[in-house]
Amino acid sequence: MGEPKKLGVITHYYDKLGVGIVKLEQDLKVGDKLKFQGNKTDFEQIVEQMQFDHKDIEEATKGQEVGIKLDEKVRDGDEVFLTE
Repeated sequence: MGEPKKLGVITHYYDKLGVGIVKLEQDLKVGDKLKFQGNKTDFEQIVEQMQFDHKDIEEATKGQEVGIKLDEKVRDGDEVFLTE
């Protein structure tokens, strides 16, 4: 298993919804396992639900900003990695 690949960065977190907005640096799909890292953030989670433009999507492409339902809080600037 190689090093996790940087997927993107958190640009916003909606506390009440538990949704993090990720600016993607590579493609992402539902079912992928992500690692979230920052000063106070360190957890892994499988993408179960993802939205773009308020619509559920199965896949997203590099350059998009997508909302992902998260189990834990993230902060602006946290990095997101794709794990294997």
